[in-house]
Amino acid sequence: MKKMQASPIYIPTVSNDTDWDFCFHLSQQTPIPTQQQTDEVYPTYGSEESEEDTAVQEEEAITDYMSLPKEKLVQSQKKITQLIKEKMTIQANKELIRCVILSRIVFGEEHWRCAQALTNLAYGYLVLRGLPAQAKKHAESAKNVLLTWKGNASSDKEQKEILEALVMLYYTLGVVWLLQNHGREAYFNLQKADKHMKELNGLTKRGICGLYVSEKDLTIALGRASLAVHRLNLALAYFEKVIGNVIATEGSDTSDLISLYEEIAQIEQLRRNHEQAIQYLKQAYSISVSSFTEVSPQTAEASALLAKAYAMSGKPQHRDAVETYFIKSISAYQATLGSEDYETLTTIEEFCKWLVENGDKQDAYKLLKASLKSQIISYGDCSKKVAETFYNLGRICFANGELRKAIQLLRKCLMIQIFVYGSEHNKSKETKGLLTQLQRESNNPSKWKKEAIQGKKNCICKGTEA
Repeated sequence: MKKMQASPIYIPTVSNDTDWDFCFHLSQQTPIPTQQQTDEVYPTYGSEESEEDTAVQEEEAITDYMSLPKEKLVQSQKKITQLIKEKMTIQANKELIRCVILSRIVFGEEHWRCAQALTNLAYGYLVLRGLPAQAKKHAESAKNVLLTWKGNASSDKEQKEILEALVMLYYTLGVVWLLQNHGREAYFNLQKADKHMKELNGLTKRGICGLYVSEKDLTIALGRASLAVHRLNLALAYFEKVIGNVIATEGSDTSDLISLYEEIAQIEQLRRNHEQAIQYLKQAYSISVSSFTEVSPQTAEASALLAKAYAMSGKPQHRDAVETYFIKSISAYQATLGSEDYETLTTIEEFCKWLVENGDKQDAYKLLKASLKSQIISYGDCSKKVAETFYNLGRICFANGELRKAIQLLRKCLMIQIFVYGSEHNKSKETKGLLTQLQRESNNPSKWKKEAIQGKKNCICKGTEA
């Protein structure tokens, strides 16, 4: 199963946000009306106008000036909604930046409307651009404004918009912390988002600029955060809730259930309920077949997860199922993504590892040998993955008593490892030590025979890296 809390997640970081810098620079060029500019528009020259007339004229001038940014703000918000519908995410993000700048001009930096615009921008960076580092920066800015704002909402509509901004703000911060593997901070922020979401119950129309956090997204995030802090029963409850809601609203065959079943199966595995995990993954596989056909990347992934779930159960009666679903997964990946694709090669490696662990070394050797050419094409002659494959092939040959072939394969492995890691790396030293031992044993056939028998009992493919 895929591990959410343990597997490293790549977090793109952008030290310089060029879109933001460019748009903000333009905003700095936008003139703010001053007394001097008003005087130029309405010069008095010591005329007969009273001070009261002059004040009225100044107010009208400022109102006329501010109407243009207000109009542009409304237009930009509408444009964002349309761009999101058309999946033009980069353009939508640029418009979100313009909304922040226009909000600063119209309302000022300390107004909650400006914080609302910053929150939308942060959420946009997270869900539209996949840039959590940028999302966090703007969310923190929005949080500072909202927490220090002294005013009061003038209407129920404004109060609801503020609550909605708070939901989006804490959801964004929660997900960013989750992506950065800080489970406690993630859970804390998502709990705050959930509290404000409850206050928003009954609100029919949500979201400015077409952006809003759904209860489904928030519940899933809470489930993942609960898993990250090892609260398995709570995580299970959140996923059961969201699955029930999705079935009630979208039906039991919707493709939205696939990832949910896969994640709840992982929780059940961590709770050692392997049979329940298998049942969830069988449902995910069935929906994948009906939604995407049996030969598709989605079904290939579901099949691989199901194979690994059967394997994790450790039950002898599941051996045939493990082999069946691994083969289905590999075939589907090869047909749709190609033999050189990362998912194809990774699934082959996992299947071979299971075969070796279960005594089917010959089949594992054939599969690994057949995939070697594809690995060289994908990763290069001198790569970690190719070295790993030579290592595992050598170990299999050692277990089968094919000493000469094992030595040849391990020599190739060592050459690549020295190139990739250097001769003093632990991996290189380990392979060199094994190779030296085999070369020594090759000169002592009787002792070698005894060692080979023992090797057949103990040999397994090592981890994910040689």
